[in-house]
Order: sequence, then C-alpha cells, then structure tokens
Amino acid sequence: MGYPPQQPQQPQPPQQYQPQPPQLLPTNILDGRAPGLTYRIQGELTPVLHVWLDGSVPVFFEHHVILWKNPALEVGIHQMKGAFKRIIAGMPIFMTEARGPGEIAFSRDGAGHVFPMHLAPGQAIEVREHQFLAATGNLDYGFTRQKGIANMLFGGTGFFVDRFAAMQYEGVVWLHGYGNVFEKILAPGEQIDVEPGGWIYRDESVRMDPMVYGLRTGIFGGAGQLVFNRFTGPGRVGIQSMYMHMPTGEDDQGRSNANPGVNLGNLGGLGGIFGN
Repeated sequence: MGYPPQQPQQPQPPQQYQPQPPQLLPTNILDGRAPGLTYRIQGELTPVLHVWLDGSVPVFFEHHVILWKNPALEVGIHQMKGAFKRIIAGMPIFMTEARGPGEIAFSRDGAGHVFPMHLAPGQAIEVREHQFLAATGNLDYGFTRQKGIANMLFGGTGFFVDRFAAMQYEGVVWLHGYGNVFEKILAPGEQIDVEPGGWIYRDESVRMDPMVYGLRTGIFGGAGQLVFNRFTGPGRVGIQSMYMHMPTGEDDQGRSNANPGVNLGNLGGLGGIFGN
C-alpha cells in the first residue's frame, strides 16, 4: 500500500517584530504586598493609597500628602542624603517618615492615577519631580538635574529628576500621574517619542534625548518648533495622559521672557510654534 508523496514544506517568511502600544496600568489594587507591608489603591477620580506597616520597614513622603493615619502610628523625620546639594537646589532636605505597626493613607490634591513601582535589588528608576507620592524606607533616594528641551526653549536651564534605587532589598515607590498612566516596554534599540510633559518615569536603562523639529507655520510667516523627548530601550517608560509642565521659578521666568502674558508651557509640545 503506497503513501501519497509528501508535499515539500514552503519556507515561512520571518516574523517581523510588531511593537506594542503603551498599556494602561491598573487603577485599583486591593491586595498589594511588599516586605514589611501590605497596601491597596482605591478610587477613580482622586485615588487613595492605603498602606499597613508591620513595623519592620518605614515609608517616607512629603508631609502634605497624608490623608489619615492610625493614632498609634509614629511619624517623624526622614533625613535625606546630600543635604547641602539639596539646599543649593532649593529642594527639601527632610521628608516625613511613618513607622508602624499601623495604617496610613495618602492622596494628592488632584485627579489622577496612583500606582506602585516594585524595585528588585539592583533596579533603579528615574521619576519626574513632584510626582512621587511615597516610598519604602529601604530604597535609596536621590536626584539629578536634567537639562530638558522644553525648559531650554523658554530660557530655563533644566529640571530635577528623582532617582529611586533598591540596593539590598525589594522596595516600592508609589507615584501619582495626571490623567491615566500607560506603560511602554521598549525592546533594545526600540524608540518612542513622548511630549516633554507626558513622561512620568523611566528605567535607568532607558536613554532620553530631546528632539526638536522645525516647522514653518505659514500663518504668521514665521517658524516654530515641535518638541519631543525620545526614549530608547531597553526598559520601561511611563506616560501620563494629562501631561504637565510643572512650574518652577526659572521656568516661569523663561516663559515670561519668551512671550509676556502667554503661558506657552501649557501648549505642550506645540508651545514653541507660536513663540517666534
């Protein structure tokens, strides 16, 4: 009994890499866990972070973000490293610290999205200033000054970026984003362009470069500029849907020099189009 001849297999075309768009992060977490604590995040418009501490690991934060706490929970001072540099930069040299056992809750005065970033030993992330909500006391916390293209356009010299790193133990930093927060995971060499006020965090492995595109407006016969931050993987980038240009002294001065009476920063990436 003969068998039908086998058809030769056709070579399959190589599968091309299909980049995935940024994905929405969870907005509610009911059973979050980390060494020394449990937490939950609830609320849609102005979410609240509830943290229960067992007493082995404290959390630190800016004092104005406390919503409520157990009376027995101890609150004190969390001293920051590099105090002299922080004074020169006009940044606070102390944070508030809470130590359990007990429960404490945090929220910001603004609609948005609260979410955790768990860091394993050796991991580090960089975060836009004013968007850190709370962090476990076993994380190393510092800052760097970043020369941002949005600030450069309006006469400023840069902005500050917070850095959180896990050294020997797992830690958590909770962030507050405006609008909703989406995460893009970049493959090695993969890139994404983000409005300068739209990014909220990035892995330390992700490179960020300012990109400026010259535009001819045609309306007033002048030229303008479209501005992005280009992120190159590997690693994660967080993108907030309500992008923010946080006011600083030098930023406000730069905007007033560019066009008195017009807050160009609120125009986001298109702010430079009408600035010339």
